[in-house]
Amino acid sequence: MALNPTEPKWSLRLPADCSIAAIRSVYDLIREAFGRQERLEIDCSSVDKADVTSIQLLLSTAKTGAAQGRPVVMTAFSQSLRNTLRRAGFASEAMIDQHFPQKKDGT
Repeated sequence: MALNPTEPKWSLRLPADCSIAAIRSVYDLIREAFGRQERLEIDCSSVDKADVTSIQLLLSTAKTGAAQGRPVVMTAFSQSLRNTLRRAGFASEAMIDQHFPQKKDGT
């Protein structure tokens, strides 16, 4: 759950708990990071607890970035987050890729 300003773009590692119980603090982290730079990379590898609120927040962040012309990409979706995405109706990798801009294999 740290911003890394030493890279050319900023990255934010989401905390392990992104469930409804912790979503306000996750929202605050994303909002602060989004306000500081033009490009935001969100590392989702540490997420152990996720639910529909975390999906809503990530979708909203991606759509807000697109609407403002400010790239938001997500990296390393944890298995827990992928399972939550599938339970929320994102049935395939293609559907996930369509709604959540992701950085894969260094791109």
